[in-house]
Amino acid sequence: MKILVIGATGFVGSYAAQHLAVQGHEVLGTCRSAEGGVQVSALGATPVMVDLEQIDEICTLVREADATVYAAQLLLEPEHQTVTAMLDALEGTGKTFLFTSGSGVVSQKTDGAWSEDTFAEDDPFVPSRWLVRRTETEKAVRDAASRNIRAMVVRPPMIWGNGRCGLIRAFHASAVTDGVVSYVGSGLNLYSNVHVEDLAELYRLAIERGTAGALYHCVAGEVSHRALAEKVAAVRNIASRGVDFAEAERLWGRFFALIIMSTCSRTRSPRARTELGWQPRHLDMLSDVGHPAYLETAG
Repeated sequence: MKILVIGATGFVGSYAAQHLAVQGHEVLGTCRSAEGGVQVSALGATPVMVDLEQIDEICTLVREADATVYAAQLLLEPEHQTVTAMLDALEGTGKTFLFTSGSGVVSQKTDGAWSEDTFAEDDPFVPSRWLVRRTETEKAVRDAASRNIRAMVVRPPMIWGNGRCGLIRAFHASAVTDGVVSYVGSGLNLYSNVHVEDLAELYRLAIERGTAGALYHCVAGEVSHRALAEKVAAVRNIASRGVDFAEAERLWGRFFALIIMSTCSRTRSPRARTELGWQPRHLDMLSDVGHPAYLETAG
């Protein structure tokens, strides 16, 4: 199958492209520079140099592929416009389109407290006020099934693996800034999580077995922010502490403090497990905390 991975130089896209190539698919990966092309080639994919602002060129690539995995990172409004343009280009073709969302859409601001709420793929929820446009993009993708497009949404939780995770890096960064690892409030809040390699496998399964209009979660486990912070503190042989939102904003900036550090986002993936047969292999997010990459990038 000829598969186009949009965002093939990113964390998620690179693993998806490599995994699909290893599984025998013909993979094309978008990039924006010669250096990016080298990275894509090293994954076993064919680089295609194009910017997402070049929407006509992108839509041509999407129409020529058998399946498209959208794993790019854009602001919410440009993301919506780009995705809807690609769906328009695919109308009536029956081709496969996977959109990568994120479980931040179901997140709840708890100021570090735990929430008992947890969401399976089609459970109702009140969208995060900051991510309403993302839920509208999700709906546009799922509704595209009625336009003879085999379109699906993949909604990962917190993604980690091989020394790359924004949340773990943020805890390490607080250690460098203040000499202590900080978390918000009691630190019992959390994002459900998945290893990037298990996420890549879910893309493959969705392409090969998925249902048009479906939403798939991919959850391997849960670890509280406090447990992560305490593990980082142990690795660095320093203390950990709870802080209020004002201190969190100083440490990580308003957006990250608000959307990640002070919220709880718990999801489950029964549809992915039963319909696709997806089974994660990497279950312990704490095992990634001491990876040398975090120590190298965070000081």
